[in-house]
Amino acid sequence: MEMSMSPIPKTAPFAEEEIDLLNRVVGTASPVQRAWLAGFLAGLDASGATLVPQLPAASARPAEPLTIVYASESGNSEKLAGDLAKAARKNGLKPTLIDMADLELSALTTAKRLVVIAATWGEGEPPARAMRAYNELMGEGAPRLDGVEFGVLALGDTAYAEFCAIGRKIDERLAELGGKRVTDRVDCDLDFAGPAAGWIGDAVKALAPPNAGRVIEVDFGAKPAATPSTDIFEAEITEHVDLNSSRSDKETIHLALSFEGGAPAYEPGDSLDLYTENDPVYVDELLKIAGLTGDEQLRAEFIKSRDVTTLSLKTVETYASSTGHQYVKALLADGQARDWIAGRQLIDLIATFPIALDADKLRALTRPLAPRAYSIASSRREVGDEAHLLISAVRYESHGRARKGVASNYVAERLKRGGHVRVRLKPNKHFALPAADKDVIMVGPGTGVAPFRAFVQERRATQTKGRNWLFFGDRTFTHDFLYQLDWQDALRDGSLTRMDVAFSRDTPEKVYVQHKIWDRRADLIEWLEAGAYFYVCGDAKAMAKDVRAALVRAYAGVKALSPEAAEQAVVTLEREKRYLQDTY
Repeated sequence: MEMSMSPIPKTAPFAEEEIDLLNRVVGTASPVQRAWLAGFLAGLDASGATLVPQLPAASARPAEPLTIVYASESGNSEKLAGDLAKAARKNGLKPTLIDMADLELSALTTAKRLVVIAATWGEGEPPARAMRAYNELMGEGAPRLDGVEFGVLALGDTAYAEFCAIGRKIDERLAELGGKRVTDRVDCDLDFAGPAAGWIGDAVKALAPPNAGRVIEVDFGAKPAATPSTDIFEAEITEHVDLNSSRSDKETIHLALSFEGGAPAYEPGDSLDLYTENDPVYVDELLKIAGLTGDEQLRAEFIKSRDVTTLSLKTVETYASSTGHQYVKALLADGQARDWIAGRQLIDLIATFPIALDADKLRALTRPLAPRAYSIASSRREVGDEAHLLISAVRYESHGRARKGVASNYVAERLKRGGHVRVRLKPNKHFALPAADKDVIMVGPGTGVAPFRAFVQERRATQTKGRNWLFFGDRTFTHDFLYQLDWQDALRDGSLTRMDVAFSRDTPEKVYVQHKIWDRRADLIEWLEAGAYFYVCGDAKAMAKDVRAALVRAYAGVKALSPEAAEQAVVTLEREKRYLQDTY
């Protein structure tokens, strides 16, 4: 009886997909075939020769090219692009991955097959890094794409009115330019994994060359890149400190987390996904209004794992179809629903339009409760097996009801020192520090300053030669100067070269970080001309746009450039990956 060969272990120096392929090829080989292969590879190694990759004998024709463009902010589109590339290789396609931030539109004119995976960010905008290429695609100068076969996968969040707007607009634009849509667009919500995987399977079938068959690619020279673990960790809260004074109308929590067995291998610029829970008081009120107070199982589920606050157009449509509520149907029919949901939550829908509900119908109005990402405010080289977060409690009133941010108030009100919280590392290679000799300029008002605390700690610990300049802003110097003592220490020891601050409520006219950028424009442009990197973190709606506009004006003023030339100077920084944003 012939003994079967042990499978190649997962610890072998190959990617997981390559191990599976090798097991399929080698695992079924006869002893003679295995002995020949072992001897052949040993002889090859001894001779110093290299194995030239050959096309599989089963594939008589070369793999057909596939261009995959991704527009990603948080990394989801980029990951899905990688998943698509793997599936494409197995089906007779040769994928090329292009970050939309690096896309030159002329490249699309030679693409026979094109896939775009695009996220919509904020209020219907492309990811910050993709803005230039997106605007060019939408502009009058975009090239014709006659005959290019394409498909678009859109990522978004139904909590926003412009759900998946960027993917939709790209899909429409590619068709306008003469492209041939070979697979229909799918619009994915936060729970995108299932729909995206289904779309990828359909897209590969539509784009694969006829009679391609399954292709086995083995690259013996490839070694998997070391990737940090993105497992979920349970962390202990060792510090829980409000950095605002008791007289501030803000509450910003410094949260220090420790990890048994060591912190996840994070780098400056990375974030942590924090797994949150809903406010039990809100959940109880929601169940009471819905007439389901006694359902303890539903209550536990709503607190732990369902998004019970978000109100989207999709939610209203589901409510109308599942209950038949005439007034809700009329709200949709009249086109008023989109305006009505602004500033409201799920509880408002049920309170305003009450109707008999059971647990299943109420659950169907919710979606899975997603974790919230927060920039890490520490460097492992300084804090060891800890990670620090900076979280501002979101509280406001709208339509006569007090509102609370789900995750921020979970942290501020219900987490305590000594307690535990679940987190997962979210790497961000697009917001990393440059080489040690490069200068960095950091603009981070409010909690946007979090990653820059990590930057300064890292550069202090590694004794870099590059200079560090921080712009920080908040409401008042006395009550809202986040990490003030840290910055003072950093200025004293030289790890922070200079710092400019803007406190909007300390002066008759409100002063923000963009005003300080204008005031310091001469030195700022001098730093940039000498190769400095420019980082912006914080609010995407207004601050990030205002900061960019201020930098364009600074170029125009200091270099005596036209507005168009000044804009091009900032575009050049973006192309060189020296203008980097992490906005929310």
